[in-house]
Amino acid sequence: MGGCISIQILGDSDHIRNLEKNLVALEETIRVLKSRRYDVLRRVQEEEGKGQQRLNEVQVWLTSVQTIENHFDDLNITRTRELQRLCLLGVCSKNVKSSFHYGRRVSLMLKEVESLISNGVFEVVAAEPPAMRCVVEERPLQPVIFGRETMLEKAWNRLMDEETQTVGLYGMGGVGKTTLLTQINNKLCDGVDGVQIVIWVVVSSDLRVEEIQDDIAEKLGLHGEEWDWKDKRHKAYDIQARMKNKKFVLLLDNIWRKVDLEDIGVPFPTRENGCKVVFTTRSREVCGYMGVDDPMEVQCLTDSAAWDLFKKKVGPLTLKSHPRILEQARKVAEKCGGLPLALSVIGETMSCKKTIKEWDLAVEDFAGMDDQILPILKYSYDNLKGKHIKSCFQYCSLFPEDYLIEKEKLIDYWICERFIGENEDRERTVNQGYGIIATLVSSCLLLEEGSSISKVKMHDVVREMALGISSDFGKKREKCIVRAGVGLSKVPKVEKWSAVERIVPN
Repeated sequence: MGGCISIQILGDSDHIRNLEKNLVALEETIRVLKSRRYDVLRRVQEEEGKGQQRLNEVQVWLTSVQTIENHFDDLNITRTRELQRLCLLGVCSKNVKSSFHYGRRVSLMLKEVESLISNGVFEVVAAEPPAMRCVVEERPLQPVIFGRETMLEKAWNRLMDEETQTVGLYGMGGVGKTTLLTQINNKLCDGVDGVQIVIWVVVSSDLRVEEIQDDIAEKLGLHGEEWDWKDKRHKAYDIQARMKNKKFVLLLDNIWRKVDLEDIGVPFPTRENGCKVVFTTRSREVCGYMGVDDPMEVQCLTDSAAWDLFKKKVGPLTLKSHPRILEQARKVAEKCGGLPLALSVIGETMSCKKTIKEWDLAVEDFAGMDDQILPILKYSYDNLKGKHIKSCFQYCSLFPEDYLIEKEKLIDYWICERFIGENEDRERTVNQGYGIIATLVSSCLLLEEGSSISKVKMHDVVREMALGISSDFGKKREKCIVRAGVGLSKVPKVEKWSAVERIVPN
């Protein structure tokens, strides 16, 4: 009887006495609520498919329903245990305090569910979205961009062309593709007739579709627990419904393979809907996969623009700190080969170097190359498929800087090195070699010089990267001894000849 006395002390014993009955009632009302939520959500999705926007009161109700359903699931976990505690035909409990609190939660939840059911009757669930100006987020950008005025104008004109729906920008790592895309994004801030939303997405090298969907959803106002619980297919459906009646510009930065718009849920850009997609990539081949047969190559800066950028990064005080620094600075800038990334990183590194000895050393050994530049360029190398293609690429670094390599001779060298052609006839092997060259050119790891399509060359900074890979970025400096183009007349000094695997003295 001690338990019964405790009930009276606690007060309202209905929470225990009515526990079984309330649980049955709660289960039934939860089923009704779930059916109501399903009907409301179906109506909402139908209206959103027509370009309507769900009402805030409907969204608040749907969120509340999802929350109460989660709480019910938590409550149901201990249901069996709590019922087993009841005694005296359900009037008393073996653990009065626990049963009282549990019964009270059931009673309160039952009232809340009944309230949600009565409030879940909506004559209208969605309405026309308000007229809106173009939504675009301005991105940070250097105040002065050197040598890109013509390229920006050309890319902008291509984007504004009614016959163009997709624009591809390709070029080697660090050449300024992202900067150019940022300029386009910020130019869209000024407003373009009819464009309602501009969406910027950075694409990971392993192309995670749901991450792209989440980035797009955030710009479209699709978020919260309801969104997070959806799978890829339902997320694509929601994105499609929200975007299909909007004129948008989608900017995809740094793609490494084809991005399937349908898989993401993005409507295909057409002349009729006026939508556009602009992407950057290091591979011309990817441009073809994206349906762009005439992509725009972002090339390195001219000598004049490169020198202007380097001077800006170094600063006038450093350049004037010694009579010979200006001359050495020009040599360092030339070694960057017009690559904006190298010019910026090395320029900033040298901005505090005010002695001529430091600059003399920089002419011989790029400052900042190993830590900040080469790892970025190495992504293109890592993306090459097949060890033999990587070996062929590294072999090209054995030629002197700026050397024009004849394609036929290069293929012969590869054959002699047994990178290609084992157990195959000559014609097939040569064709394989040309295919590898095409892959390296497409990946911007080799360059075709102007009209001389029979020759290729390697950018100076890319060559430094290739040599770095051969020596494991300095950890095995004596693995490959390259003294190309210096006219050696005697054997170079090497501390550990047993570590040497290749010597290139030409």
